[in-house]
Amino acid sequence: MKKFACGLVLIAGVAAIVPGGQVNAAYPERPIRVMIGFPPGGAIDTIGRLIAPRLSERLGQSVVIENKAGAGGIIALQQLLKSEPDGYTLLMGTMGNLSISPGLVKDFNADMDKDVAAVTVVGASGMVLYANPKSPFKSVSELVSYAKAHPDEINFSSSGNGGLPHMAGELFKTATGAKLTHIPYSGSNPAVKDVVGGQVHVTFEATAIGLPFVQSGQLLALGTTGKERSPVMPDVPTIGESVPGYEVTNWYGVIAPGGTPPERIATLQKAFADVLAEPQIKDKLLSLGVTPDGRSSEDAAAYMSGERKRWMKVVKENNITTQ
Repeated sequence: MKKFACGLVLIAGVAAIVPGGQVNAAYPERPIRVMIGFPPGGAIDTIGRLIAPRLSERLGQSVVIENKAGAGGIIALQQLLKSEPDGYTLLMGTMGNLSISPGLVKDFNADMDKDVAAVTVVGASGMVLYANPKSPFKSVSELVSYAKAHPDEINFSSSGNGGLPHMAGELFKTATGAKLTHIPYSGSNPAVKDVVGGQVHVTFEATAIGLPFVQSGQLLALGTTGKERSPVMPDVPTIGESVPGYEVTNWYGVIAPGGTPPERIATLQKAFADVLAEPQIKDKLLSLGVTPDGRSSEDAAAYMSGERKRWMKVVKENNITTQ
């Protein structure tokens, strides 16, 4: 412990003297909360709980996952926007509630390019069109033919209005001319379970959440939504092989309230990037169909902004609403 002329005492790792004689507490000095806008059991919840313990070790503080479900992830987003910009409250979101839902919610008064601070992109994954094995179709083309022959008889579930699973279904309808009825749920887990139970015919969901049901024979994978076949499901064709031009890729990002100090954003981004580069974490994510990312906060901000513009164009061109 050393005394300085200014009369301040500096204890290594606890405080730092900055110009003007002010003292900044080391960051982080208390637990960090990471909100997820969906119920437990979904793909993003699985990813968050996988990496949180490793983040805790790297940051030297507990990283607590907190599920704030509702309104397709918007409730958690609105809470983040009201939080102090101090680096202790984050949101891990999907492409849906970070780039699509804000543009569909009436009276959403925040500017996602200015009122939030991007931390990083955690990873990206294709989705899968899952069906109940007892459905009267076993492929994408059979689904399209059956839906056209039985208008409005086939329904599809999603994790909520305006989320990516919903949008994937709406784009499928537009691309094929098939009439499917949308049934929104309060999260991915219940949306998938009702397809397993036969209450719903199909759903568009992440590989991570549906794969165990495919492996157990409780779900049938009709097609993947990426540009190329998934290495996790190499025998499953892409939807684009039957519906030219159809492609949807999900991504998972981390944001903080706008105005969070840049040095704290940098600390967080480095912790996420380091964890995502760990061989065990990387291999586990790849086994779930998720390609790890960890890009810089600047690149993440530009990417998220571009995605918002891209999807709002799709929404307008296809007259997609959450009603």
